[in-house]
Amino acid sequence: MTDREPVCAEPMVRSPDPDPWYARTDDVPDATTPTTWAKARGYVQESTATYWVATVRPNGTPHMMPVMAVWVDGRLFFSAGERTRKARNLAHDSRCVVSVEEEPVDLVVEGNASIIRDDATLARVADAYASIHGWQVTVRQGALHAAGGAPTAGPPPYDVYEVTPTLAFGLPVGEGLVPTRWRFQEPPMGG
Repeated sequence: MTDREPVCAEPMVRSPDPDPWYARTDDVPDATTPTTWAKARGYVQESTATYWVATVRPNGTPHMMPVMAVWVDGRLFFSAGERTRKARNLAHDSRCVVSVEEEPVDLVVEGNASIIRDDATLARVADAYASIHGWQVTVRQGALHAAGGAPTAGPPPYDVYEVTPTLAFGLPVGEGLVPTRWRFQEPPMGG
């Protein structure tokens, strides 16, 4: 979807800076060409790695917890029980940061999380959870349900959140990627 694609990509490499922020052009081949969003997302979209979501408590302090996340149609989703701290934080302030490491990239996505209630989207997310994580969930009344619950999501039902990115960073783990910052269109005020 076009609104989930970056409006620009910038390599995070400086030359001839004697004290580079991340890496010098000598350290990264073709360092002037940023890694594409599709390439970075491709490394993580089938990953079973643990994702981490950081939210903001109502008093302004940070909160971070592991989540199972999935990518569907190029969009990032995770789930949480409505009584969990992360869900209560997101109800107060939708801003969040989601990160994951899947070689060869550490991916950090800043954005806004919103609850998805559309049954067709929820069904695709449920299918992704089943195929990627082996987590069998059903869609009922605009949420996911699973027997036995989920350790990182609290007890059912589970709200599904879509993260609409505003900024993302791809940092190489090893070689082969140019450290890159992607900027996305800012969501409309109040949205």
